[in-house]
Amino acid sequence: MSRAWQALRALRLRFVGPAKELVGTDQFGNKYYRVPKHESRAGQIIPERRFVEAVNREAYQYQMGDFPAEWEAWIRKKREDPPTIEEILRNENYREEMKQKVKDVSEKDKLLQAKEYEEGLVAEPSHTQVKGHASAPYYGKKEPSQDPTSTANTFQPGAWMPPGSDSSQKK
Repeated sequence: MSRAWQALRALRLRFVGPAKELVGTDQFGNKYYRVPKHESRAGQIIPERRFVEAVNREAYQYQMGDFPAEWEAWIRKKREDPPTIEEILRNENYREEMKQKVKDVSEKDKLLQAKEYEEGLVAEPSHTQVKGHASAPYYGKKEPSQDPTSTANTFQPGAWMPPGSDSSQKK
């Protein structure tokens, strides 16, 4: 490279910053880039930046699983090196195996529970229904009552005595 090109490159780096570098792509077609650490015009050190150019550019089109977990970890700087296709496929197969194992264990557990219920070894879970709040006047009743529950019209101050108390006990 000639000295002129080196000078132009140095000027571009100084004023514009370094160009983005393509690091890799995933199986969905998303492209992953990095901008290396560099110094700005003011002499400020700008850290490395990592980002993705998604196939679906509209934010509302993103779905869970659009970005592999390995690439997401690289973007968030949880890992230093970008993942390889082999690593992504190996981890994907492992996750599918685990899902199948969980499904098998869950089915075996349901069958074992059903057998234990039939043999009477374990009581079946009771299904409780909450009907209203305990502070409601109709708690525990089939439906709210139309009868008034308040004695506001007939209440006399000082007339109420606690149950079981006798007026002759007063001194």
